[in-house]
Amino acid sequence: MQVESLYQEIILDHYKRPHGRGLREPFNTEVHHVNPTCGDEITLRVLISGFGDDMVVEDVSYESQGCSISQASASVMFDLVAGETVDDALRAQEEFLHVMHSRGEAEPDEEILGDAVAFQGVAKYPARVKCALLGWMALKDAVAQAATAHEEDLD
Repeated sequence: MQVESLYQEIILDHYKRPHGRGLREPFNTEVHHVNPTCGDEITLRVLISGFGDDMVVEDVSYESQGCSISQASASVMFDLVAGETVDDALRAQEEFLHVMHSRGEAEPDEEILGDAVAFQGVAKYPARVKCALLGWMALKDAVAQAATAHEEDLD
């Protein structure tokens, strides 16, 4: 029970003091995602630099509204992917997706997910999984669009 309490504290802390919140410029791509089942929303911007294997997520910024889980998840996501290579950011997104779809059965890779392991318990509640995934799916969409546009600009 102590671990679950710690995880709840992490989620609550990110909800009360979100990291990365506030839309910033410059950015390559902006996406808007909505969870139709509950109305949670996020507008997310990414700034990509470099090319090939050296492509980096320079910045992620967002504005969102919704439940504590969607808000905290976006904050944790920011901490994990801002300044990382696109490959590492997408690896974190895939690992988070895997954990969220496991119904609480997957053992999350703490090296990849850091504080995002706190959401493992959320995976036990299918109605809340979409809340936790909202920012991460927006990130995947935005990174794909930004990487494509960035590579075209380099050509």
